[in-house]
Amino acid sequence: MTADDCEAVAAIRTRGWQHAYRGLVPQSYLDGMDVAADAERHRARLSAGDGGVVDVVAETAGGELAGWAASGPYRDGDARTPDAELYALYLLPERIGQGVGRALLTEASRRCAAAGHRRMYLWVLERNTRARRFYERAGFAPDGAGEPFEVAGIVVPEVRYAKDLTG
Repeated sequence: MTADDCEAVAAIRTRGWQHAYRGLVPQSYLDGMDVAADAERHRARLSAGDGGVVDVVAETAGGELAGWAASGPYRDGDARTPDAELYALYLLPERIGQGVGRALLTEASRRCAAAGHRRMYLWVLERNTRARRFYERAGFAPDGAGEPFEVAGIVVPEVRYAKDLTG
């Protein structure tokens, strides 16, 4: 991902949230998501040069961005651990079921393994059954950890999934 991709990535993330989290988080929050503000956050993060976060994008044959994933060291509060974490994986809704998500997850996992991470974690909304099935088919499994995630004042439970990257 480059700074030139930030607007498209923000649109992918926004549309991804609006599609995947409909009925799971407050609709007012989804309706209020701002692509321009999200793009600016991505630009600021990229310019800050946090080398620990790896952003990858998937392009269509025509060069349009179809998806985005971000990964890096696992975050335990403010500390980063030797394990990896998939921070985000979003697709344009019309690209779901076309292998884009699988390709992004495979590439993020490969890069984390190459960086020496032995295990990868991710957090998923407990009621997001589509995403949970996707991650389970990719070899991730819930590890029993959970935590509350607050969206617009509403607590939405998340569960943690894990996968060994050394096998």
